[in-house]
Amino acid sequence: MGFVRLRTVWCALLLLTAPAQARDEAFSTTADFALIEDYDTGAVLYEKNADEPMPPASTAKLLTAEIVFRELKEGRLHLDDIFDVSEKAWREGGAHGHGAAMFLAIHSHVRVEDLLRGLLIQSGNDAAMTLAEGLAGSEDNFAETMNKRAAELGMTHSHFANSRGKLDPNQHVTARDMALLAAHVIRDYPEYYHYFGEKDFTWDKIHQLNRNPLLTMDIGADGLKAGDVADGGFALVGSAVQDNQRLIVVMNGLKSATERSEEARKLFNYGFHSFDRRTLYGAGDRVGSASVYGGESDEVPLVTDQPIALFVPRGESDRLVAKIVYTGPLAAPVEAGRDAARLKIWRGDMLVVDAPLKTGAPVALGGLTRRAFDAGIELGGDAVRRALKKQ
Repeated sequence: MGFVRLRTVWCALLLLTAPAQARDEAFSTTADFALIEDYDTGAVLYEKNADEPMPPASTAKLLTAEIVFRELKEGRLHLDDIFDVSEKAWREGGAHGHGAAMFLAIHSHVRVEDLLRGLLIQSGNDAAMTLAEGLAGSEDNFAETMNKRAAELGMTHSHFANSRGKLDPNQHVTARDMALLAAHVIRDYPEYYHYFGEKDFTWDKIHQLNRNPLLTMDIGADGLKAGDVADGGFALVGSAVQDNQRLIVVMNGLKSATERSEEARKLFNYGFHSFDRRTLYGAGDRVGSASVYGGESDEVPLVTDQPIALFVPRGESDRLVAKIVYTGPLAAPVEAGRDAARLKIWRGDMLVVDAPLKTGAPVALGGLTRRAFDAGIELGGDAVRRALKKQ
């Protein structure tokens, strides 16, 4: 038991037949890494090296902010709580550090809300370090918290070494992981998301504009982070809304701030204006089934609790391949509503849908005869698999 299983899904996907090359020739970006994702469905509209490691630069501060938001939401931290600015945060993160800074005074006492604004509007390294030290005692301890939290969120290809995005050989993310983080922040912290969209902030009589270039464009952008790092290029994790559709764009490896702005606009325009949405399944629809071991039934229906949609490039079409992926067979008894599988759909070589599926009904434990029969089938399958491995 416990082998990954694939089931091909036939859900009116073969209506798309034109070559995949047309799409690739129609659109490209100079970014080394890029991803466009529809927020509501998680459908991928475009990707380029989306699973390759890249330095996050100041976009790492998104995870720093997420941890602060979570502490606030769960009541362990409050916006009026006070953190002290250490000499290390002042020296390495402030003006002495030659990077983005809130310009905190050494040994000053600062409200968490002000630190959040300094972190997200001014991209202050001193603000990031002060929050990290206030929550975890040191930036190294906070990095451990970041990695634990990243794992909990499913950012399986990312690793963090500091709260501010300082270049470090042990710090890397992927575009797909950063899109996942952005979607989580937007969905789970609506009461704090507005900080990303505030266009300026004044601290200690120093007025600074938000460093996110999207906010000055007419594309419906409302937040998240920009960054740049030596030898890593210019980066961006941004979100915008047009006609009730929200997109998340991640990009990295641009050569200048100007190129980053131009490519960001191009990616958003492509995402908003180049696709037709096709709903494949509605909330509650049955998508397929999973095998069950030792139950009254030998399979259980798999359903989606949210609509599953596909975005098809206008004027282009590809052959689609859809599979249900799960580790199984599932062992009885099986309760309804259990996360059990994922529906994965590829358009050409690109994974465009990766949606969770739940069990749609309970399956009770089968009788002794049924369980003995299933055990025999499974033992036979194990013997075949072992034999194949030896070849």
